[in-house]
Amino acid sequence: MQAKLIHVLAYSLLALSPALSFAQFSNPFGAEKTIVQQRQDILKKSDDTLKALYQAQPKAKEVIEKSTGYATFSNFGMKILIAGGGTGSGVVIQKDRAKPIYMNMAEVQAGLGIGIKSFQNIFVFQTQSALNDFVNSGWTFGGQVTAAAKYETNGTAYQDATLVAPGVLMYQLTDSGLAAEITGKGTKYYKNTDLNK
Repeated sequence: MQAKLIHVLAYSLLALSPALSFAQFSNPFGAEKTIVQQRQDILKKSDDTLKALYQAQPKAKEVIEKSTGYATFSNFGMKILIAGGGTGSGVVIQKDRAKPIYMNMAEVQAGLGIGIKSFQNIFVFQTQSALNDFVNSGWTFGGQVTAAAKYETNGTAYQDATLVAPGVLMYQLTDSGLAAEITGKGTKYYKNTDLNK
């Protein structure tokens, strides 16, 4: 039984190796790039993510324009058998400040299966305190939120935006468009010490 499990694990890793190799060499935020280049890559990815969001949900542009600030994150995740995880980079843009705040994300998830996924998370901060909490407290997204929790104010729903914390809305983009069910269980967001020097 143990030998069979080892064989299955080895086969799974072998099957995933081309994709993992591609991920390793295609990572635009790799350590071989300078700090300036990494910042530029993250900012460009942020712009591309916003464009994709506005194409998928045009109303999101108005939501972000009325906000205190926003953050975009690009994630690459994988799951092998019973455990998985992912890492990503992102940036927080404050409307009243010119200097971006660069951040990292780390995701740990459990569950049976084999797969690789990539997605982008967009957070919209409605208050400065909500933005500060996100940036300074090593904010952790500890649950899973479904589309049933759409945010509403004054009787008007922000379509496809989900309230994930007080004053914080979230969109999630996948390869197929906006996610109907947002997932972020066990995801931690924290400042990138090197890029914020």
